[in-house]
Amino acid sequence: MATTIDFYFDFGSPTAYLAYKRLQQLQAEYSCTIEYRPILLGGLFKATGNTSPVAIPAKGNYMLAHDLPRFAALYQVPLKINPHFPINTLNLMRAATAALGQDYFDTYINAVYDAVWVNGENMGELDVVAKVLSDAGLDAEKIISGTQNPEVKAALISNTEAAVARGCFGAPTMFIGDDMFFGQDRMQFIEMSLQ
Repeated sequence: MATTIDFYFDFGSPTAYLAYKRLQQLQAEYSCTIEYRPILLGGLFKATGNTSPVAIPAKGNYMLAHDLPRFAALYQVPLKINPHFPINTLNLMRAATAALGQDYFDTYINAVYDAVWVNGENMGELDVVAKVLSDAGLDAEKIISGTQNPEVKAALISNTEAAVARGCFGAPTMFIGDDMFFGQDRMQFIEMSLQ
């Protein structure tokens, strides 16, 4: 029976990008499924009193210049620190919420993650988002207009509140059953759980 990994993420987090890429590798190697849980990282921080590591200059500089490139090399995935970081991901996360269960979800999440953390695109700008989605073969107009759907907006808020209730305080956060794993630097423990 396949193990289910709940993956709480926001496109604005470079560590969530690395966790996403590593989860793809683990899914190819082990019997597991990934349940994607889009959240608003800013809302999660506000609800839990947490803050981004980059808000602490010394920690942020170390993370961006040393820690993240080391993990990208370890996982053998590309990573470029986005020159527009931090990016407002509200519409991107709404679109991810709307895409859950749709046949284009995988294409969408790959296109957005690569645009932000490989190609350095300013995905806070709707015209840039439209071009990235169109280039990926997606219906950009439909996806972008769907971000204004009240049900989608409410679902993303609900996802974030559910994450807080489950004990999340940042992204990425993963769960296998009731076991929580925070941060992409805990991926070895995810892998151990799959063996």
